[in-house]
Amino acid sequence: MRTLLTTIIFIILLAGSFLAGSWYRDRETVKVQAPEVRSPSVSSDAKPDTVADSDIDASSLPPGTVRITPERQQVVGIRTGVVEKTEGEYFIRAVGRVAPDEKRVYRLVAAADGWIRETYANDTGTLVKKDERLASFYNPLFRTTQLSYLSVLGSPPDERFDAGRRQALAPSQLATVNIKTYVDALESLGMSQQQIKELARTREVSDQVYIVAPATGFILARNVSPGQRFDKGFEWYRLADLSRVWILADLFPIEIAGDPQPGMKARVKLPDQKKEFQATVAKVLPQFDANSRTLKVRLELDNPGYVLRPDMFVDVEFPVTLPPALSIPVDAILDSGLRKTVFVDRRNGFFEPREVETGFRYGNRVEITKGLEEGERIVISGNFLIDSESRLEMAASGMIGTLSKDPVCGMDVSVNKATKAGRKASYKGKTYYFCVDECKKQFEKEPGKYVEK
Repeated sequence: MRTLLTTIIFIILLAGSFLAGSWYRDRETVKVQAPEVRSPSVSSDAKPDTVADSDIDASSLPPGTVRITPERQQVVGIRTGVVEKTEGEYFIRAVGRVAPDEKRVYRLVAAADGWIRETYANDTGTLVKKDERLASFYNPLFRTTQLSYLSVLGSPPDERFDAGRRQALAPSQLATVNIKTYVDALESLGMSQQQIKELARTREVSDQVYIVAPATGFILARNVSPGQRFDKGFEWYRLADLSRVWILADLFPIEIAGDPQPGMKARVKLPDQKKEFQATVAKVLPQFDANSRTLKVRLELDNPGYVLRPDMFVDVEFPVTLPPALSIPVDAILDSGLRKTVFVDRRNGFFEPREVETGFRYGNRVEITKGLEEGERIVISGNFLIDSESRLEMAASGMIGTLSKDPVCGMDVSVNKATKAGRKASYKGKTYYFCVDECKKQFEKEPGKYVEK
């Protein structure tokens, strides 16, 4: 009994599945055969927004122009922008090197032969104060010169400064009683003004002369040691006052619209210490570094706390205000080294290669001096793909190699192709190339007319 009941239920399910499948199949057949329903707001004669290929006359477009469908543009990532005039202030960034101000560098040189007696704790790099003693030395002439100076100081004032008696003395006698003569003699032997005043005050002859710092600064070089003998002209010390320093910056000529003028302000930064200084352009040096291909610009600035040390590298920013000029993004230009090309959007998916000339560059933009007009749309992203398509197009049409402009019709002409076809002519030492024989014939009739045009 149970087996019979199971069999009946199975047959009922199988019949139901068959009937359901038949109903679904008939429904799909009706949907396929149903007529297309159009929206009443859309006319059957409506045309798409884009123009069909057959409606576009590409014969007037320059060689190398290619068409890329909107779908492919989206896949490749082609973006366009408008050529526009821009103005404003931007910063030219350069690397600078700290150098001592040459007007604040002091070289202490021996005025006569002698021997070093003592040296003090003033190694290279030490900060010394003005009139601080650096070392002492000895010269046999010091004692006799000091005695002569003291003898003049001890003579009666009327004998030393009486103008009437001075006129009666011979030149040699006048020199022996002139205090300034002995002061000059002591200075020429290396004695400082401080020690000469001390000698006049104490009237005590010293066997050693002190080398003193002429200004507060850092010792850049130290060439003395106790007991060392030196000759006249020997450099004892070299000091630099670093309270005001120079910055020697390297600038590429293409980065600037003109040489920085003296008095221009600039910012100097120490990247590792996050400190910023204000500097002033002092001079554009008549130097061009052949290795780095840069110009040298000298800036001056105060150095509080002696933070800037010689030979340190710093970042320099020059503010530059530009007049209105056509500019485009740098990435929009394909620079082969011989020519610079951008692709102009001619609408409907056509892109025309256009040779341009550039001016100064600032940030991520570059000035256009020739080849584009304000308001034109150009490719700013994905231009490498368009360039490869353009080259293939030119190769297929035989436009390979250098291009020249037909002086009659203005078309771009392949120099190689025109030469092989014999479509070239010379006028006043210059060769012109033509796209067709008719242009060549017109040129040969009146060459001056087309050359002037």
